[in-house]
Amino acid sequence: MAISMPKSSSISPSNQFLQSFSRNTKKKNSVVCCNQSELSPTRLELSICVGTHLIPHPRKIEKGGEDAFFVSNYNGGVLAIADGVSGWARKNIDPALFPRDLMTNVSNLIEDEEVNYEPQILLKKAHAATSSVGSATVVVAMLEKNGILKIANVGDCGLQIIRQGKINFSTSPQEHYFDCPYQLSSHEAGQTYLDAMVSEVELLEGDTIVMGSDGLFDNVFDHEIVSMISRFNDVAEAAKALATLANNHSKDTNFDSPYTIEARNRGNDIPLWKKALGMKLIGGKLDDITVIVGRVISS
Repeated sequence: MAISMPKSSSISPSNQFLQSFSRNTKKKNSVVCCNQSELSPTRLELSICVGTHLIPHPRKIEKGGEDAFFVSNYNGGVLAIADGVSGWARKNIDPALFPRDLMTNVSNLIEDEEVNYEPQILLKKAHAATSSVGSATVVVAMLEKNGILKIANVGDCGLQIIRQGKINFSTSPQEHYFDCPYQLSSHEAGQTYLDAMVSEVELLEGDTIVMGSDGLFDNVFDHEIVSMISRFNDVAEAAKALATLANNHSKDTNFDSPYTIEARNRGNDIPLWKKALGMKLIGGKLDDITVIVGRVISS
């Protein structure tokens, strides 16, 4: 029987996957410019200059965390994040193994003819090739050189497009109930590529892509993301600043985070007697924080 694991509100750090794994990582950032190969002299082609940063959950720094991500300069650029579901730890299964395995398979299959540069099919084949036990939420984005960004996401990893200081596009999280997102799983009856939310967005030069695990979006408001992006020209510095902001918020017991606001709105609140004493559910959410920032450039 398939198990849709709820995500613990305080368990979930982060392992880097940037074309190769980097384990036992405390904090790491990098930048990759996804350049074109043979450029047409009569046609403007777009690509992505990418910066990444991850900060693991404070209790899982030595382990390296349970997130994995992948960045490639293939075609216009490929970005992906998988967030391991920490509930598997209660079954003595390392939650990091499944997302690492999944991202390894994504990296191996991006040029596959059957995938045909379709992120939903890439998820199908990568999921089928993943042998580790566990589950993960995931988002994959693939940029065509003509500026069309193809996106497939399962669960609550997310992606936003920022254009001229405003959020032009945002994926929507998928969930069974609060804090239990859709997830690709080693169990046959779990979610599959068919459950992925598939989107296409036409990008313009100067647009900014912000991709993150839920550790980003549970702790940072949209207006904070837009404001932070506007301060940096360097994508690596922008990714680092967003991850650091999310990390600071996650540890702030007085910060009314997007996560706690949503929890209260969904009926997951403290007992009435505590409310009578002036208390309320508040604070950031400790988690893995993986951030990818991509700026669209012309070549």
